[in-house]
Amino acid sequence: MNLLMVATPLAMEVCRHPYSAAALVIEWHVIGMFAPGFFTGSLIGRFGVLPVIVAGCLLMLGCVAIALSGVELMHFVSALILLGIGWNFMYTGASTLLTSTYRPSERNKVQGFMDLCVFTVMITSSASSGALLFVNGWSILNLMSLPFLLAVLGAVAWLARQGCPPGFAATAAPPPTVPSPPRARSRRPPVRPARTARRRA
Repeated sequence: MNLLMVATPLAMEVCRHPYSAAALVIEWHVIGMFAPGFFTGSLIGRFGVLPVIVAGCLLMLGCVAIALSGVELMHFVSALILLGIGWNFMYTGASTLLTSTYRPSERNKVQGFMDLCVFTVMITSSASSGALLFVNGWSILNLMSLPFLLAVLGAVAWLARQGCPPGFAATAAPPPTVPSPPRARSRRPPVRPARTARRRA
């Protein structure tokens, strides 16, 4: 997502669009990124985390298709809106999956490592987006995102075959236990106390 977002203003400048048009595209992209956050959690609770991630991948594929179909202003606006919504679905869904893969004592380490990976990818894609755009062009740059989307779809398909996302079974409520029937008490004859020996006269 960051690769295409950072390269969009540069691509619009190459296509002779004014600065105000690039600002408009980024504004709608930011709205697409964060506005769905009001209901993404409800969608995950209703349909599940994996369908929401798949929906995000499909939206990003639609972004690539629109970006490849033309370079007019509406192409950029529509593509970046779909890119933002798709990122929201995928990022929120992936964060939900992450919370189910560690124990409470490992939370800080796992989330810190995940943030490190996310920001490393963001820095790398931001630094390389301009060079990739001017070397390969806008169309090739969009096509370069397809292997990552296909990898995510493959990972989702693998998780779906497992029956449930990893960790979700551990957090599910345990099955109710059926109380065992009471055991019949055996009636034993009362034990008579032993007679003490008579004292000698």
